[in-house]
Amino acid sequence: MPRTFLLIIDGLGVGAQEDADLYGDEKADTLGNVSRITGVQLPNLEKLGLGNIRDFHSIKPVENPLASFGKMREKSAGKDSTTGHWEFAGIAMDTPFPTYPNGFPDEVLQAFVIGTGVDGVLCNLPYSGTKVIADYGIEHLKTGKPIVYTSADSVFQVACHEEVTSPEKLNEWCEFARTQVMKGEHAVGRVIARPFTGTPGNFIRITEKRQDFSLTPPVPNLLTILQESGVKTYSVGKVIDLFAGIGFHQYRKTKNNAEGISQLLSLMSAQINNSFTFINLIDTDQIYGHRQDTEGYAACLSEIDRPIPAIAGKLNENDILIISGDHGNDPADNSTDHTREFVPLLVLKKSLKRGVNLGIRETFADVAATILDAHEVNNQLSGRSFLHELK
Repeated sequence: MPRTFLLIIDGLGVGAQEDADLYGDEKADTLGNVSRITGVQLPNLEKLGLGNIRDFHSIKPVENPLASFGKMREKSAGKDSTTGHWEFAGIAMDTPFPTYPNGFPDEVLQAFVIGTGVDGVLCNLPYSGTKVIADYGIEHLKTGKPIVYTSADSVFQVACHEEVTSPEKLNEWCEFARTQVMKGEHAVGRVIARPFTGTPGNFIRITEKRQDFSLTPPVPNLLTILQESGVKTYSVGKVIDLFAGIGFHQYRKTKNNAEGISQLLSLMSAQINNSFTFINLIDTDQIYGHRQDTEGYAACLSEIDRPIPAIAGKLNENDILIISGDHGNDPADNSTDHTREFVPLLVLKKSLKRGVNLGIRETFADVAATILDAHEVNNQLSGRSFLHELK
């Protein structure tokens, strides 16, 4: 039985969708702008066919791509990580998760304050996770008030120093926020506990103690169908958090892309037949896209490009590797927000045709249909398998 691997490069878009103007993203072009500004060279992804998807300044088409290629349109409303990953699992969202570009309304904060017994909150703005503790950490130490903030994603985040509020207590507060506050019209994709440590001028987030409280995804979806059919499912990176911990036999959290790639290679070496592995490489989005660091984004893509031959080399004859993105995050635009873009599609399977142009897919859910097809599981979801196009 085959092994299937879905590798998501977080925030990797390849140009604005037709409806991008509805999101203020009509000029967004993540990979196009990174290529144009930095001249980034991605020789291994180029060999797979990344440059065959469309014209890029520094990423060229090749005559005989090792993979089949195309791009995918997001059908769901929204442009956040949860929406994108859920659509890959066959879940379509008619309305976007709520976001809060001006901070949370008073009724949300009052419900949180009363329910947790805290004496008010600090910040209540969209903020970088590292900058928010640098800017509000000292006041937090003095007052004991938790730092509440959001981001471009649909998230309610709470940061506390471990010596002021224990990570265990912080988790209790965030679980309360998830179940009692952030619901109904305020049902954000994730509530996130963000403990930190250190001293003024040197505050550090405790990544390994971060806890996500996600909305429960609708069923059936790709993961639940695979599990019910006896396929082993694995999460690498933040994927497990986006699905509220549901649908995976095992998960491996990661601190950065290097660790995510290492965990992927480890799972591939384990030769677990009849399995599906869902991987997210977050640094392109979290560290570079949101901080509008175009050069850093390019270097991060190069870091992902280098192990591609090792990853491809571990594929068995019937295995399938699919590489894509969950949304755009153009570091060269005028916003730190995600961007409404097409995402790349690269499909590698040794026993199938290579270099097939898969065109523009109408939904990310085509990936779910393809994975179910590969495992010979009946498709109960929307989406169209592209395996027959490669045979």
